[in-house]
Amino acid sequence: MTIKKAVYVISSPSVEKCPQPDRPEYAFIGRSNVGKSSLINMLVNQKSLAKTSGTPGKTQMINHFAIESAGKEKSKNDAWYLVDLPGYGYAKVAQKERKVFSKMIENYIRKRENLVHLFVLIDSRHKPQNIDIDFVNVLDSFQIPFTLIFTKADKEKPAVVERNVNAFLDVLRQTWQFLPQVIVTSSTKKQGKDEVLDLIEQLNNN
Repeated sequence: MTIKKAVYVISSPSVEKCPQPDRPEYAFIGRSNVGKSSLINMLVNQKSLAKTSGTPGKTQMINHFAIESAGKEKSKNDAWYLVDLPGYGYAKVAQKERKVFSKMIENYIRKRENLVHLFVLIDSRHKPQNIDIDFVNVLDSFQIPFTLIFTKADKEKPAVVERNVNAFLDVLRQTWQFLPQVIVTSSTKKQGKDEVLDLIEQLNNN
């Protein structure tokens, strides 16, 4: 897949305020400071489409970007939405605000009718974190299709990344019959870019 155009559309405080569900939608979510904005910018070949910040919890709305892409096998353009969701976890916001964000995310994930797939970002530098495990278990209970994206692979030795990915999957194996798909990425080295875009193209063509 080749990204031909990517433009910001709107930031919405709730799923009800999101754009009309008139095209396939792919959402990205992860713990605060997991490298989500950098990954999105890498995927669409832009430096600042998604705003990066050193301050965790900066994304506080549902951000829609309109994408036009050309697939490898089709000459026609595909139109879809890429969605940047608020991070979960250690954002420096009040407990009351955190509950609002949680409800916003849950409502979006469960009610957005054109949501095709969710990409859950995990920091590959760390051992399995309970907050990430809990989140993917909730997604499983909601029966939401998703892929795990392990980020920042360039910032740790490959053996450590592999060990952390396997440790995360080992935790899931304790209660899961089928494991989710996994893609290891580095925004700096553009690692995993083709795998993510190929998956979106495949889902667009289903």
